[in-house]
Amino acid sequence: MDISVVIPLFNEAESLPELNAWIARVMNEHAFNYEVIYINDGSTDNSWEVIEQLTNESEHVRGIKFRRNYGKSPALYCGFKEAQGDVVITMDADLQDSPDEIPELYRMVMVEGYDLVSGYKQKRYDPLSKTIPTKLFNATVRRISGIKNLHDFNCGLKAYRKDVVKNIEVYGEMHRFIPYLAKNAGFDKIGEKVVHHQARKYGKSKFGLNRFVNGYLDLLTLWFLSSFGRKPMHVFGFLGTIVFFIGFISAAIIGAGKLIALSRGIPQRLVTDSPYFYISLTMMMIGTQLFLAGFLGDLISRSSSTRNDYQIEKTIRCGE
Repeated sequence: MDISVVIPLFNEAESLPELNAWIARVMNEHAFNYEVIYINDGSTDNSWEVIEQLTNESEHVRGIKFRRNYGKSPALYCGFKEAQGDVVITMDADLQDSPDEIPELYRMVMVEGYDLVSGYKQKRYDPLSKTIPTKLFNATVRRISGIKNLHDFNCGLKAYRKDVVKNIEVYGEMHRFIPYLAKNAGFDKIGEKVVHHQARKYGKSKFGLNRFVNGYLDLLTLWFLSSFGRKPMHVFGFLGTIVFFIGFISAAIIGAGKLIALSRGIPQRLVTDSPYFYISLTMMMIGTQLFLAGFLGDLISRSSSTRNDYQIEKTIRCGE
């Protein structure tokens, strides 16, 4: 199969017939062997009834129905699991992504050899309340991920080599960082294509401003897991040792100062009367806790079933 189109959706019944007809027209014009997988993420309208009708009308359409709303990342995860195409295309169901971009995205993966191609909505039809935070968010992700050539990490229109979607795990709200997940899995040939962005025709946006706050928190989690997920002792143990050492030296200086003053007959107040003593003691306690957190993290990491889950692209033996 050439292409799998994976489309997560929530309350998009009005747009589905038009979107499906548009995809079918593009696929037929280019003679692609394809499938379209709609993931109904707990819609409260009649989206599932529309999907059932589309599956009855076309052998290319498949549907997955969630019992409740789980979010875009779980929907993509299930869609990726079912996808059979050599190239997997993701797009939103609100008609803001154009299926006319599919042939070129397919070519960039199959001919130019990209592992992942992300759409870039250079001209957007969104209000400033969305575009400005989006630009700041993307700049931060570029800086942390090291993927300098992407301008729009959260664009729903993306193309993947099949191996990519079968070797990454999209969970929580990590759909915003799929290029980062792919890079961490060893798929580092990541490209970008400027795509046409259309104004929403039906319904309303399902995402609020809280996605930017959650996005930054998820980015920090992903950065930490990719950097120290298999070696937490290297960060917590190091920080704990430094903090404990500073606290211990500080306490030692306070105690030495008291002893020197007593040896010279200079009256001194009790060490426990000094606030610096308690600051030093607190630092030693915090340092010990950080060290223990790293130690426990290492124990958990070593007992994980995925501790030796490495991405092996190919194995060759003598005579092959």
